[in-house]
Amino acid sequence: MNYFIQRSVTGNTRSRLESGTEISTILAIIVCIIYLLPLSLSAQTAPNIIIIYADDLGYGDLGCYGNPTIRTPNLDRMAMEGMKFTQFYVGASVCTPSRAALLTGRLPIRNGMCSDRIRVLFPFSTSGIAGEELTLAEALKQQGYRTGIVGKWHLGHLPGYLPLDHGFDRYFGFPYSNDMIEYPGRKPPAGKYPPIPLYDQDKVIETEPDQRQLTKRYTAAALDFIEENKGERIFLYMAHSFPHVPLFASDDFEGKSSRGLYGDVVEEVDWNVGQIMDKIQSLGLAENTLIFFTSDNGPWLVQKEEGGSAGLLREGKGSTWEGGMREPALAWWPGHINPGIVTQSLATTMDLFVTAVELAGGSLPEDRVYDGKNLLPVFMDATSEVRDEIFYYLGAQLFAVRKGPWKMHYKTLTPYVGESAEMHDPPLLYNVEEDPGESRNIADKFPEIIKALDQVADQHRNSFLPPKSILEMVDTTLMR
Repeated sequence: MNYFIQRSVTGNTRSRLESGTEISTILAIIVCIIYLLPLSLSAQTAPNIIIIYADDLGYGDLGCYGNPTIRTPNLDRMAMEGMKFTQFYVGASVCTPSRAALLTGRLPIRNGMCSDRIRVLFPFSTSGIAGEELTLAEALKQQGYRTGIVGKWHLGHLPGYLPLDHGFDRYFGFPYSNDMIEYPGRKPPAGKYPPIPLYDQDKVIETEPDQRQLTKRYTAAALDFIEENKGERIFLYMAHSFPHVPLFASDDFEGKSSRGLYGDVVEEVDWNVGQIMDKIQSLGLAENTLIFFTSDNGPWLVQKEEGGSAGLLREGKGSTWEGGMREPALAWWPGHINPGIVTQSLATTMDLFVTAVELAGGSLPEDRVYDGKNLLPVFMDATSEVRDEIFYYLGAQLFAVRKGPWKMHYKTLTPYVGESAEMHDPPLLYNVEEDPGESRNIADKFPEIIKALDQVADQHRNSFLPPKSILEMVDTTLMR
């Protein structure tokens, strides 16, 4: 929607009428309105929406976020031609709950994708995303969109829980993480993993496909979906399996980066982004297509050279430190989002749900709480603020809360090293705008901020009754 045209026309009309402008001036304005009306109506046409979701990509892994060695020209182009977010967050610091938050607009503590025992869905899980949850695909399909997912789903692999059961018209990809296979260094939590299936619609077309070709196959499927539906409004969820380990790159990219296999993989993901942008532009759809790029959580640091970088942020995947939940994020919408804009406004993946529904002309159900906010004001004005609170969950527990620049930790955890969470009494306090690396605890200097954040946390906790955990519904006999 072109808010600039709407504001300039209606605002100027009102001011001139109130000031008693001559009739000739009023007539001139009416002529302008008639002239601009087709532009305004065209601009208000619900746009195509493409969300590109990387897997385990760190805040410091892209050139436009300061990485000195990994070449990401297409993502850098997105930043130059669109908007770069510096304070963008996910709903959880691991795969399944993060994806559930994105596709429902609700924190995992509300949609049931949380557990203190099991982090994500596995091949031995017996459930998936709840049927009563409205997915983004379902919401957009109600508004006439064609909906497609290419890549990693990870919200349920059994009948009734796959993408076609939750609003998607098209599905090509893996039902869960690409590491849920037998490979050196990977020990399944129970039994042995079954062969990982590759789905086309609701059919398994291969098991254990060559993952070196995976990003290229994902790209081909995404481009086919765009081409086949170029006359329709589309929602494409391009959910990459990489750079989650194990890492694989095609011959065109393997061994080509200065950052080893990890860099090769990220550069191929960047290539995918460029292919999608080029396709949209070649079809003349750029000004009516919003593309948003981000990642599901921070880098898996224990993987060392096969994991990414959180840049100046602390920790990574599996933690509620900034490196686990603050992600690179880029928005590209030519003619609507001004080029080369950097915003420090707080935003989350759950905001993408609300924003997409608003853009599509839909409305949110009133029988549930949504944690997302509409980002359209930020897209139009980078200084706009639509939220000032972030809640950092690990499993079903609230580990930290942020309001404005202040972030308070009740608990912290160094992930994947066998340690239990450390309680903090009093809580830790950081000004993450001045200290994004969370290196200077200033709790003793601001007891009043601690008290205020406690009240924010209490109010939040009182806004829900935790649902039954979907992640804890398992049957280990499903492992071969």
